[in-house]
Amino acid sequence: MNHETEPIRDAAVLGVPKMLILGLQHMFAMFGATILVPILVNNYFEGEGLSIQVTLICAGVGTLFFHLCSKLKVPAFLGSSFAFLGGFSTVANLETGIFKDMSMGEKLPYACGGIVIAGLLYLILALVIKLAGIKKVMRFLPPVVTGPIIICIGLSLAPSAVTNASSNWFLALIALSVIIIFNIWGKGMFRIIPILLGVTISYGAALLMNACGITNPDGSAILDFTNVAAASVVGLPPFQWCKFDVTAILVMAPIALATMMEHIGDMSAISATVGENFIENPGLHRTLIGDGLATSFSACIGGPANTTYGENTGVLELSKVYDPKVIRLAAVYAIILSFLPKFSEIISSLPAAIIGGVSFMLYGMISAIGVRNVVENHVDFTKSRNLIIAAVILVSGLGFSSGLTFSVSGTSITLTGLAIAAIAGIFLNAVLPGKDYTFGENPNADASRGVDMKPMKKEKK
Repeated sequence: MNHETEPIRDAAVLGVPKMLILGLQHMFAMFGATILVPILVNNYFEGEGLSIQVTLICAGVGTLFFHLCSKLKVPAFLGSSFAFLGGFSTVANLETGIFKDMSMGEKLPYACGGIVIAGLLYLILALVIKLAGIKKVMRFLPPVVTGPIIICIGLSLAPSAVTNASSNWFLALIALSVIIIFNIWGKGMFRIIPILLGVTISYGAALLMNACGITNPDGSAILDFTNVAAASVVGLPPFQWCKFDVTAILVMAPIALATMMEHIGDMSAISATVGENFIENPGLHRTLIGDGLATSFSACIGGPANTTYGENTGVLELSKVYDPKVIRLAAVYAIILSFLPKFSEIISSLPAAIIGGVSFMLYGMISAIGVRNVVENHVDFTKSRNLIIAAVILVSGLGFSSGLTFSVSGTSITLTGLAIAAIAGIFLNAVLPGKDYTFGENPNADASRGVDMKPMKKEKK
């Protein structure tokens, strides 16, 4: 088999050393966003928020549990969810009832308790899908809905890529250039680890620039090893048990409506990327159970909600290595790092500009997958209904950059832009006349991700 042009579905053909390196690449892809969530939550809770160590072990264990629930078939990594940030902020600012005299650190477990309930709501949707059947559910998610949603997933992340890269465009361009060069002209193993090469080479450049006294354009140091020096070499993650209160549950649990829609979009994106119908096999109900229980487990011990990561979907598209075992290696690395505070801080010292440069490629790849999905599904945009659905999804997903906040019984709830886009697209597709797609009517069209992708040709032995 020619590894240069054909996807690799069994990484064992590459050998153990190369598999270990590929796992490392996936770990680097998820690391920046995963640890950013506890960093932001710590700001809300005045330094008494989520732990990076707990976040890492929850991401690793949650990913392994997700793979177990999905029959070890889906190459997805579960990292920290940004959708619940608004909920954390709301709980941190609660000043009534039992929260009146609480410190920030005492409020946090109640926020986690609300996330536990949010994760369990996934099981309800999974049960509905199991009882009603995937075909009845997926008829509400034709290509004209899921394609634009996938596009939104990538484009909604674009501002963060630009923001990070703008802290030092030189470093960002080094990272991006290295990725492009090795992805296009690289040979053998170098071609399938462009992300890892981009990170390591640009980090090496950052070390050299820092040693020469060069700073970022705003005058800040390119690298800061203060936290590295203060961290211990080995240490247990500071777990803490969640607590439950109706007010916190009403703040956090409804956010599951948003994250469940995002989950469906992510499963569609991953299926489209690797050319396999994961929505039907192992089944959307299984992936929902895995994601939901991983989220509940994480929150039980003081971690954030988990969600499938688009960053790692981008790595799949670039590397063309679709073996889930590689993702599980990344999960093991995350677990190991959770017990190594100093090493975690070394990786955390990765400049934001490098993360931005890498994200330029990863986030763009996700949107490109959505465009490819629309094209290969032959979505007919000469029909007004299709134009309307796609237009509303794109504007909603990108326009509601801060989400939509409303109050229910005095409790503030925020729906993310992606959730609004998904809900609007599903609703319009259900009510507008003139449907031109039925799930299950054409097995070949439904061969990938359950919404019409060309089936993969069987590899000749």
